[in-house]
Amino acid sequence: MPVTIYDVAREAGVSMATVSRVVNGNPNVKPLTRKKVLAAIERLGYRPNAVARGLASKKTTTVGVIVPDISSLFFSELARGIEDIATMYKYNIILCNSDQRLEKELQLINTLLEKQVDGLLFMGAEIKEDHLQALSTSSVPTVLAATRDADNILPSVTIDHFQSGYDATKELIDRGHKRIAMITNPLTDPLGGLLRFEGYKKALEDGGIAFDESLVAQGNAFYESGLKTMSGFLQLPKPPTAVFAASDEMAIGAIHAVQDARLSVPNDIEVIGHDNIRLVEMVRPRLTSVVQPMYDIGAVAMRLLTKYMNNEHVEEHVVLLPHRIEHRESTRSLQA
Repeated sequence: MPVTIYDVAREAGVSMATVSRVVNGNPNVKPLTRKKVLAAIERLGYRPNAVARGLASKKTTTVGVIVPDISSLFFSELARGIEDIATMYKYNIILCNSDQRLEKELQLINTLLEKQVDGLLFMGAEIKEDHLQALSTSSVPTVLAATRDADNILPSVTIDHFQSGYDATKELIDRGHKRIAMITNPLTDPLGGLLRFEGYKKALEDGGIAFDESLVAQGNAFYESGLKTMSGFLQLPKPPTAVFAASDEMAIGAIHAVQDARLSVPNDIEVIGHDNIRLVEMVRPRLTSVVQPMYDIGAVAMRLLTKYMNNEHVEEHVVLLPHRIEHRESTRSLQA
């Protein structure tokens, strides 16, 4: 039979209320009594019943986290930021993989709410009406991480994706390039897909460079689509001299396509990626990339959620974190 709070109270010679105060960290317990209770807990191997405590306090100190792809380096870094802050504020997390399928995402939201989580952190490419309906009507607070809804109804933490696409493209324009290709993420993704693409087009316009549809292709954010798309660009009568890929995996695929064609990165074609995942340091040449602070997005999103769960004051419910470009060897040194 499992050890109960009654067993601990009898072993220590105190009331169950005293044991409860010790377990919950209540300071109103005499040091000697606290020591007796803790010794009894250790001897008996007592573990508090989290479900029972949750029923009593109406809090489970548990947060549900819905991730599109748990194997993704991008989302794993986000999850690490969430976990570290959750631990700091004494919350446990339930991590769920949604495969970025609407039906599964809605199912997971309902499942987590049934498990009486105190809050939800949601990550997904596109926030649809079904998401908004499920999340905005839930009984617990929700924060979006690395995404946001179109009307900024829900609290969110992300970066300015239009500006990051603009900055990456302008970087290549400033290096003297006129034929700049872009491998986009799926344009159904309103932030990492469409907004980065819109930033690319605006930078071309501001730089006096005509938009060329033949220099734009839609990938799926993964390596293989970057490899295939770049191979297609190289078959053009006038291939690009620079490429901005909306994900690092696609950028690495582009580098390998250039190398397979016996051309040089960066001497023949310069390449910039986006997100700054760990792989950028493992490819040769190392990849210049727009730094999206994944860990910080996760950490700030979790901290924002704790404020809502504990009824703390929140100044801004939509948080945009800064991005920057980390220069490496896939782009030439401007001093060269």
